[in-house]
Amino acid sequence: MESVYEPYFDPDFDSLIERIHPPRVCIDNDTRQDCTLVKVDSANKHGILLEMVQVLTDLDLVISKSYISSDGGWFMDVFHVTDQLGHKLTDQSLIHYIQQALGAETRRGKGKGSEVETCLGWIVRPRPVSSTDYTAIEMTALDRPGLLSEIAAVLANLGCHVVSSVAWTHNDRAASIFYVEDVLSGGGPICYPERLSHVEKQLDNVVGAHHHHHQLPELGRSAAVRLSTPVGGRSQMERRLHQLMSAMDLGVYDWCCCCSGDGMTEEESRDIVRGSTSEVSIDIESCNERGYSVVNVRSKDRPKLLFDTVCTLTDMKYVVFHATVSSKASLAVQEYYIRHLDGCTLDTEAEKRIVTQGLVAAIERRASHGLRLDVCTGNRVGLLSDVTRVFREHGLSVASAEIGTRGERAIGSFHVTDVSGNEVDSKTVELVRREIGGTILEVQKIPAWLSRSSSCSSSSSSGSSVEKRPRFSLGGLLWAKLERLSNNLGSIRP
Repeated sequence: MESVYEPYFDPDFDSLIERIHPPRVCIDNDTRQDCTLVKVDSANKHGILLEMVQVLTDLDLVISKSYISSDGGWFMDVFHVTDQLGHKLTDQSLIHYIQQALGAETRRGKGKGSEVETCLGWIVRPRPVSSTDYTAIEMTALDRPGLLSEIAAVLANLGCHVVSSVAWTHNDRAASIFYVEDVLSGGGPICYPERLSHVEKQLDNVVGAHHHHHQLPELGRSAAVRLSTPVGGRSQMERRLHQLMSAMDLGVYDWCCCCSGDGMTEEESRDIVRGSTSEVSIDIESCNERGYSVVNVRSKDRPKLLFDTVCTLTDMKYVVFHATVSSKASLAVQEYYIRHLDGCTLDTEAEKRIVTQGLVAAIERRASHGLRLDVCTGNRVGLLSDVTRVFREHGLSVASAEIGTRGERAIGSFHVTDVSGNEVDSKTVELVRREIGGTILEVQKIPAWLSRSSSCSSSSSSGSSVEKRPRFSLGGLLWAKLERLSNNLGSIRP
């Protein structure tokens, strides 16, 4: 048998530049009175911006402004952040965690670090979830009232304890990820192939039920259940949800294009694809003198908005070379100078349409719809099934959900509407609270970041649509600030 020799590549070669020039991180509480500046200076690589944003997103921090530059093989970024109560970051354990998490060793999985509690009560750990701890279940389906309740009931009956879960709905589609323990085996992941197959089959029967093809036939093929390896971090779960829902959207886009010339106008097909575009405005232009495509996004401001847009651009294989992000009152303005990973710009209308559709969907699918209800109680098997059953019995539909554990406690939040998607009646909410327990279920008050932004400008709150006002170029602001940004980052200490 002939021997085949292959060249040896050092697995650490790709991180050589990062090891020679490790990221420098500075937490600045002196420059601004209203926020903390998180400054990062690092060797550049594809996806580094998303890595930085993921760290801050996992910590439930609000990014009000950001200036980004990554030309010439170097990455510089400044984030203006607060917690969701509008406070600067003064907790030394949180500051230390950010410095470690944004450092090279932790991002390569070698940092030790310790866990930290966010302002919303979530526990964040620097190391990813181990595949030996839980079984991950990914599901996509047509949305319908009571779907989450049915899934949770099946998992409880099968002896699967839901440790954490995130679920989203958008444009009649639903995607969710569950981390479960096998109660019948005393905890840990589901290990036996026969049991894995049985759980997958039972869940597949639930998500595949009641599928109708009267409007969007391609959605009927999107129902799926898949058992996979867990991914680390809340933002990683949310990134995976974006990917799952984007895969479903592709089928809708293709179907709309095929039907646009057969009894459906182009405007009608565009409305189905883009959804509520009155709240999102996206323009894509060319910057020929510098060889970029410029993507301008205007939408309602909310937490994790930057993560959603950067995540979408990254997963669509676009590189962000420069960007500015800012928010004023309830309006968020983002401007990205991008190229495709292969160096090409957005030259065709088809390319621009795909990017526009992807960004609109990513922004809208996480927007809060309905009344937020928070749960905090002792952790036990079947808790998610019991809570969602009460929702279903009182005619409530779950628009989104996030559930997790903190020690022996289970914490989570649900955004609920009635079955028609309208606001929930206060009497119904009170009945639900009584049945679940008033100390367990609480109605979430308006977050501080939203109340502040709403009171800053009455004109911004007078309507739900994004006004198409004459806009200034954030790109010009970026180029003017780059020298100042470099000076600020020059004093960063490792």
